[in-house]
Amino acid sequence: MTFSYRLALTAARVVVEGRGPLSVDGADHIPRTGPTLIVANHDTPLDALVVGVAARRHRQVRFLAKRSLWERRPLGAVLDRLQQIPIERGGESGGLDAAVEALRSGACVCVFPEGTLSRGRTLRVRSGAARLLTAVPETRLIGCAVTGAGALASLTHRPRVRVVFLPHSREPRPADYGLSVASVENSMRTIRTIAPPSS
Repeated sequence: MTFSYRLALTAARVVVEGRGPLSVDGADHIPRTGPTLIVANHDTPLDALVVGVAARRHRQVRFLAKRSLWERRPLGAVLDRLQQIPIERGGESGGLDAAVEALRSGACVCVFPEGTLSRGRTLRVRSGAARLLTAVPETRLIGCAVTGAGALASLTHRPRVRVVFLPHSREPRPADYGLSVASVENSMRTIRTIAPPSS
């Protein structure tokens, strides 16, 4: 874990845990080494902070984020220092190339397969996460359900934030796109039983 990432986690913990404890279940499912792909629901702008804090004892997490964030100075420079991965919304290839390279180097990458904030809607699962699994089939797939993060921005409600990491299969996965799609979709269905879409 880099020094810059540790500093960022310190600030993130103030936001996530400053007004109440963060409940984390299943963090031991996160492999401590090797290519790992976390897929999570995306209901609030603070989900990435919550996932990063919840995983902090196990891995540094590199998130796929919309490229437009890099246009905001000095935010772009900060994201680069934290080794986050820019991606074009609606055109995934550039960001996925960098994510594939990160996985091949043994990194832990997080993707929000629904692509955007749910805002209470049920969204289709996009293809990016399955393409990553197909490109790097030795990757461990970890589902992650986040609930309660929306209250972090409220001054009137005490946050009750919970993160659940789901167990992964240890069986080798062939480089098959159809199987990868099924794996991601199954993970997201399980996640959404724990964390139904919320605005």
